[in-house]
Amino acid sequence: MAGPVAGHDQAFHNGDTVNWVPVHWRIPLLGNETLVLALPKGRILDEVVPVVRRAGIEIEREFDDPDARKLRFSTNHRNLDVIRVRNFDVATFVAFGAAHLGVAGSDVLMEFEYAEVYAPLDLGVGKCRLAVAAPREDLGHDDPARWSAVRIATKYPEITRRHFAGRGVQAECIKLNGAMELAPGMGLSRRIVDLVATGQTLRENGLVEIEHIADVTSRLIVNRVALKTRNAEIDPWIERFREAARAA
Repeated sequence: MAGPVAGHDQAFHNGDTVNWVPVHWRIPLLGNETLVLALPKGRILDEVVPVVRRAGIEIEREFDDPDARKLRFSTNHRNLDVIRVRNFDVATFVAFGAAHLGVAGSDVLMEFEYAEVYAPLDLGVGKCRLAVAAPREDLGHDDPARWSAVRIATKYPEITRRHFAGRGVQAECIKLNGAMELAPGMGLSRRIVDLVATGQTLRENGLVEIEHIADVTSRLIVNRVALKTRNAEIDPWIERFREAARAA
């Protein structure tokens, strides 16, 4: 096998493929530990991975295997690994320093409000909205402007409480992690707060949006302590992701 060519760094082996890392993509390894980038599992990953690749990161082949149990992966950069975790856990891994960088939805950042997390960049992917929804038959005789108290089923109790408190409404939140659309029909709660993309799932379950809370996109996030202590390594990654987002 041929060795490194002029102007290139070490080889990264992805199965039978060998990728050379260009010199201008090198980022110095200053800390004793490998930098870790946390990426979210699920449908959003399909939108995030192209941005990651445009930023010059190629992840080992097992990352693309849906049956693989592995959760930490090497990349074509010797000082950068990738982990794949639940969307809601990305911000927690970054906040507590288990990961140095990550990609998380602004909904997650709003829910947890971690002071340790800095979000320097909107990647412009994962676009959707956070909304209040209710049964279609409630329209016309349930005016949200007249609510003084409301029961809501949601995965976002903190956002929901703050939203309604802002207009003087007391919100009793029932925490669910999924199947939110079942709550009204099962007598759990007439109203829900959830992410909405096309609205198709709401329509199929007889629900309609009645109030907009926030627009949501995916953000590049960084641990604030790591940004200070390993600035020479992390700043170039922020700029590289900025360029990748612009190229979308």
